[in-house]
Amino acid sequence: MTKMTRARFTVIKGGGSQERLRPLTTIDLFCGAGGITEGFREAGYRCLYGNDIMKEAIETFAFNHPEAIPDNRPVEEVNPAEIRAKLGLAPGSLDVLVGGPPCQGFSINAPERFLDDPRNKLFRHYAKFLAEFRPKAFVFENVPGLLSIGNGKVFRQILREFSKLGYELSARILFAAHYGAPQERWRLILLGSRLGSAIEHPNPTHWATGRANFRGGREMIFQLSEEDREKLLPFVTVHDAIGDLPRLGMGEGAEEVGYIHEAHSDYAHMMRNPEGLTYNHYAAKLSKQNAERMKHVPPGGSWRDIPHELLPAGMQRARRSDHTKRYGRLRPEGLAGTVLTKCDPHWGTVFLPDQNRALTVREAARFQSFPDTYRFLGSRVSQYEQVGNAVPVLMARAIALAVRKHIESNEISTEQPKAVSHG
Repeated sequence: MTKMTRARFTVIKGGGSQERLRPLTTIDLFCGAGGITEGFREAGYRCLYGNDIMKEAIETFAFNHPEAIPDNRPVEEVNPAEIRAKLGLAPGSLDVLVGGPPCQGFSINAPERFLDDPRNKLFRHYAKFLAEFRPKAFVFENVPGLLSIGNGKVFRQILREFSKLGYELSARILFAAHYGAPQERWRLILLGSRLGSAIEHPNPTHWATGRANFRGGREMIFQLSEEDREKLLPFVTVHDAIGDLPRLGMGEGAEEVGYIHEAHSDYAHMMRNPEGLTYNHYAAKLSKQNAERMKHVPPGGSWRDIPHELLPAGMQRARRSDHTKRYGRLRPEGLAGTVLTKCDPHWGTVFLPDQNRALTVREAARFQSFPDTYRFLGSRVSQYEQVGNAVPVLMARAIALAVRKHIESNEISTEQPKAVSHG
């Protein structure tokens, strides 16, 4: 394994000590660049196999996870039985199946036909892998909007399908900032277990609040109080996350960059590559029009701060209450918004708090809590897409530790000798 792909196989405990964990096994469907797998690796898991249809994402996944077999095919072309045989696994021996299949072809008017819709092969193939491998547990992640489709009937149907396969289920909507990722990002996390009880989702470790930009499922969110603020760690700010990275002008930077400044926060220390080198830190040039618009936007501001005559024609007709994130500049003391698949100011908040440029791939990756050792391959457009599509690594790690606790506690309970009655 090269320096660039070296990963942590230890878990940092609350007191700062390290504990090497017994490796558990995973396979990752719809793995993308490997955000979930990286989080699970940091929690002591070993990924055996990853599948994704995006060529550049699989290249990134394989480069950073050389222990896993990469598979760049449509999942519809993959035979789960052949993969299980190739891995030499008996049914039930895999610890965890992870993945987030994109759900397509929803019919609001006829949700009962959801699973029969040919456009939903991706979900159906996730279920086929579950049926074939019968892992001890699974992690199914998706957008919270899945809950509201068909007034919840589609999600309930998914739950029935997984229950038929013998899994105890638990679902919550998790907020990335609650687990130390410096970002407002919500994900629906459905956990399943074949070990006789449901898996408890990880409790928040950081105090943070965010606006839920979805319908339904509010009761599935961890609701934090002012008392929690005193007990939990403060959220990681934009400045905490990226303030130590080399400052750049537009057109500056490179695919390999050495650190210039000392790490200035606990988060920066955690993210840094001990070899003193990071990757994908290049600041793209903006168009002349966007560079001029950017000058008018203060930290926390947006397109509404740009003079009317400088706005694109479409934005000149927009209501001031619309598109509140477009042409936005990050606040150093706040959270980043949801990292998008395009670093385009017309899409969202991508301007740096104190530099007149847009986010680099590395800065976006820091918001997604990828360690600086993690290198993204492919074109720069593809790199942004890979980062934006990923599950935040620290959120995935928190989930991985909760699943590990569940598996190991159940293994211990089954190994305990039964008490002998002496009458």
